[in-house]
Amino acid sequence: MFGLRYTVFETTSGWVGILGSAKGLLGLTLAHPSREQALRLLGDGVNRAVRSPGLFQDLTERLRDYLDGHKVDFPDELDLGGATAFQRRVWEATMLIPYGETRSYAWIAGQVSKPGAARAVGQALSRNPLPVIIPCHRVVASDGTLGGYTGGLEMKKHLLSREAGTAGKTTMAATANRA
Repeated sequence: MFGLRYTVFETTSGWVGILGSAKGLLGLTLAHPSREQALRLLGDGVNRAVRSPGLFQDLTERLRDYLDGHKVDFPDELDLGGATAFQRRVWEATMLIPYGETRSYAWIAGQVSKPGAARAVGQALSRNPLPVIIPCHRVVASDGTLGGYTGGLEMKKHLLSREAGTAGKTTMAATANRA
């Protein structure tokens, strides 16, 4: 059993940070221009954590591959203990969206048995501590427009473009409302 652990590493897209507990992954940053920025974005938990790059080696390699445009699975254990029950359900439904495809906020709301709660789904996704692993970038508005993204719309476009190119799937708008 161990306490909090973290690592910050460089990818071709920038610096990424990972924070984990004995239960699983707690936090992940998207690629940022500096190591310091990625470290800061891991939050206060990093102040109580021990740097442990070896512990996350497999995940760092998979994230590098993903950011380089390769299809990658993330079967990692997650520590979502700080989330509400609704957030966990939204995040679990989001993880059902296949690589290279998108779904709408309304689709997610239906998956969690809260039709009409698309706005609440958006709020839950905005608090996603594990972007890419919980692929909230794959959630778009019902009309196919991107909606928001914590990492910024350019990052969302970038991730979706990479996935679409790799997966060879249908366009974003065509998959947005798939049931």
